[in-house]
Amino acid sequence: MNLNRISETIFQNFLSEKNKEKSERIILWVAIMSFIVHLVIIVLVNFNIISIDGPSNLLKNPIAAIYTPFSFILIYEVYLLIYYLPKSTSIYVSKQYEIITLIIFRRLFKDLSDLNLTANWFNNKSDLQFTFDLVTAIILFYLIYLFHIHRSKIFESVSQKQKNFVSISKFIRIKKWIAIALVPILVFISIFSFLNWSLGAFQPSDADALSFKNINNIFFEQFFTILIITDVFLLLFSFFHTDHFHKVIRNSGFIISTILLRISFSVDGIINNLLIVTAVVFGLMVILIHNKFEKQLDIEELTKNHELEE
Repeated sequence: MNLNRISETIFQNFLSEKNKEKSERIILWVAIMSFIVHLVIIVLVNFNIISIDGPSNLLKNPIAAIYTPFSFILIYEVYLLIYYLPKSTSIYVSKQYEIITLIIFRRLFKDLSDLNLTANWFNNKSDLQFTFDLVTAIILFYLIYLFHIHRSKIFESVSQKQKNFVSISKFIRIKKWIAIALVPILVFISIFSFLNWSLGAFQPSDADALSFKNINNIFFEQFFTILIITDVFLLLFSFFHTDHFHKVIRNSGFIISTILLRISFSVDGIINNLLIVTAVVFGLMVILIHNKFEKQLDIEELTKNHELEE
């Protein structure tokens, strides 16, 4: 059995359409059950049946229970990112943007549980963060809509597609190997991140506060670091497929966008929101300019063929 058949067998076992649908059903049921469990814990805490001394409202406010099923939806989005990696680089990047947007939406539920409804809205840190996240969520939603529109506009002639068929096939096989490698890596990181955070949550009060403060960063801080490395590999291997300037710049731009998303986990407040929005705007601008290049090259090729026919 050669390497191509091995990769295809492994790929079908983990990242096939059938497994995608199965994973979707499993995650849906886990999300529903986790929501119920979280609600039950909140009820038990509020009625003093169990006692949890913590600085967070995640185990006290029923609104915060929505945070837990959202976490499992995010896990499924990570799976979809790996699933779409061999199929399309632009879809793979759009999944990164969808994941960071879902993280913001998930954070909104945590922000809601911490709201302090007073006349001094803009002087309260929690209320300000909620405002930043609310505006950021809407902006990101619209930017992803624009990204989806423009990533589907591929201007490539039929002759060019035929010419690139062999190199594209090789590049897709490479991306399948990368996707296969990502599965165990991300499973290990998710388990390690959760255990590391859980241990911190049961430490004395200072560590406990820090653990709950960083709850939004669990797994995803390391996840985006892995994505940066993945993006660099995709850029390097893409040279086997094409060395066109606009495609090199597009893939390089996606790396910069991912790096900005990763840096956003290192800061709080409005800087975090600005970095996320900037990353998605940068990715959108890169694909817009890339498509203009593709369209212009297509026009030039058609003009050249027309002149040769004459």
